[in-house]
This record gives sequence, C-alpha cells and structure tokens, in this order.
Amino acid sequence: MSKYNQLPLAVHLPDDETFNSFYCSNQQSLIANLKSFVEADNRGAHGYYLFGNNGVGKSHLLHASCAHASKLGLSSVCLPMAELVDMPVEVLADLEQVDLICLDDLQLIADSNYWQRAIFDLYNRVIENDKKIILSGNDSAAQLGISLPDLLSRITWGMVDQVKPLNDTEKTEALILRAKLRGIDLNEETARYLINRLSRDMKSLIDSLDTLDKASIREQRKITIPFIKSVLLK
Repeated sequence: MSKYNQLPLAVHLPDDETFNSFYCSNQQSLIANLKSFVEADNRGAHGYYLFGNNGVGKSHLLHASCAHASKLGLSSVCLPMAELVDMPVEVLADLEQVDLICLDDLQLIADSNYWQRAIFDLYNRVIENDKKIILSGNDSAAQLGISLPDLLSRITWGMVDQVKPLNDTEKTEALILRAKLRGIDLNEETARYLINRLSRDMKSLIDSLDTLDKASIREQRKITIPFIKSVLLK
C-alpha cells in the first residue's frame, strides 16, 4: 500500500461540498477553470493556486475538485496544512502517485523553511509524474510570507484565481441553495435573519445551518426564526 493511503489524517471529504453546492453567481469562470484543470490531460499547467479571505469557500472548492476528480475515476487527496505542519515532512512521501493533490491554507508554512522546501519538492515531483496540485492561501502569493523564492515561483507558475467574498444578497441565496440541497425549505426572510444575527462568513453560516438541520430533525420542527432563536441564540 502506498504511504499516502496511510496518512494519519481525517481525509474524508464532506458529502455536501461539491461544485453544484458552491454558490458563485459572479464567479462562474472560477468553477469552469477548476473543472477544466482537473479534467485536463496535463498538456497545460500542473499547478493551481486559489486565494481569498478566510471563510470565502476555498476549502469547499478544494473538496469539490477532489469530488470531481473521483467522478472522473481519478485518485485525489485533500490535506489541511493546519494538521500537516505538526507532522514530519515525510508525510508527503509518495503523494506524487495521486492524480490530484490539494493542500489547504498554505499561509501556515510562512514561518517554516522546512515545510516550504518540502512542498517545493512535492510540486516538482508532481510535475515529473504528470499529476496535478491545487494550493490555497489567504492572500496573493506575494503576500503569503513565503521566503523560499523557488516555491513562490512554482505557486505563480501555474493557474491563479481569487475567490471573492459574497455580498449579503449572495449569501442569502447561497444559504437557500445549501438548505435546498439538504432537503430544507429555508425562505429568504429566515436566511437573512441568520446572516444578520450570526457571524457573516459563509463557513460559520453553513455550520449554523448544519446545527439547525440536526436540531430540526431531532425535534421534528421546521427551521423558522423562533426555532433559530431557541437553538442558536439562547
């Protein structure tokens, strides 16, 4: 068995984080670019860098890219740097065997020359083996704090896209979409209430929707404003 199949990490992908569940009224080209990158036969770029503020959906897009690869019969793995940085870099050994590698939160290696070198080496092995890698970070490559010039060069060598934040109207529509995919009838007024009363980043809002979904199933109640108050705003 390859070493990457024995990674001591929770690498299970969320079932509901696919391209279909990612709301992107003004970013259709971003989804198209990611799909094309995953589907390509590698006559083009081997690397893709996604950046944007925390909570805009970068992790969702990495998970969606892996899910899309799986549909195409390709192997994939999505790993959070938040867990990797506390491990020896040997955890990356043999990852170049995987068709698509996704590494989330690259900014977390800004203070580690050790990890920067390891990811640069992995990137080179990905190219040599005709595989693909998608990296995400919370800022443009130049602002990540990466001190290894060779790694910076690799990050900007491939495709680069920014994941832009949603405005409140778009967040409302995104919440309604995610609710619908879960079989929840969430109206616009209730979605707006969630946005106005809770943290406004999408990750927190989706987490709250998950909590409400479980509570509504448990209590056999619809998700209404009074129900939200009783579950989340005690």
